[in-house]
Amino acid sequence: MTETQAIRPAMPANRALRFTAFLFGGVAYLTFLFTILYAIGFISGFAVPKAIDSGAKSGAFEAIVVNLALMALFAIQHSVMARKSFKHWWTQFIPSSVERSTYVLCASLTLLLLFWQWRPMPDVIWSVQEPDMAVVIATLSFVGWVIVFTSTFLINHFELFGLHQVANNLAGREMPPPVFRTPFFYRFVRHPIYLGFIIAFWATPTMSAGHLLFAVVTTAYVFIGIMLEERDLVDMFGDEYRRYRKRVSMLVPWRKLS
Repeated sequence: MTETQAIRPAMPANRALRFTAFLFGGVAYLTFLFTILYAIGFISGFAVPKAIDSGAKSGAFEAIVVNLALMALFAIQHSVMARKSFKHWWTQFIPSSVERSTYVLCASLTLLLLFWQWRPMPDVIWSVQEPDMAVVIATLSFVGWVIVFTSTFLINHFELFGLHQVANNLAGREMPPPVFRTPFFYRFVRHPIYLGFIIAFWATPTMSAGHLLFAVVTTAYVFIGIMLEERDLVDMFGDEYRRYRKRVSMLVPWRKLS
């Protein structure tokens, strides 16, 4: 048996593994799409079977404990799996090509669990009664979601959610090295995706106690996430990111561009 003949049986299996990884990445991405669209309805109370202020009633203490536990679970998963040290450990057990897709799938499933098990806290904190003003505020929330989606495409939407990695793996190509770029929104704020989420979560004509709890905790988590993310970005891009951080504000575009 020649060396060429010896390796032939492994080649179809390798292609099958790459195709399986591609299918897994596709399922993870479709799960993400469903989750983010459901999130819009969950926060706004529009076109979903269970929203932030709907569902079976429970006591205030139970609602606070369960909701905080659900948000903590998401925060821990989202932060731990994004760290370089975890990725290094995790890719000893799974192919590196599906690492991002696995992260996206786990984040989506954790959010879906939150939507499913969320306990409503319907007491009204504020309610805008003037119809035109209510429409303006609801539109502002929609603008926040537009900022989120637009910002993902400004960098690399399909790499951010794992499809680029599995597509390159299927084609037998290596992922290109990361390149530091600051397109459009990123020239004014360092974290437009987080800014979009904050706008979407806080801009509501009617703020319930449950919605307020969600907005407060997720906003606090945004600042923790920014701290962890920027530490990783400094490690990755060094002085280039440090100069960017000095020049451009974190969330509010108040600094002058040089």
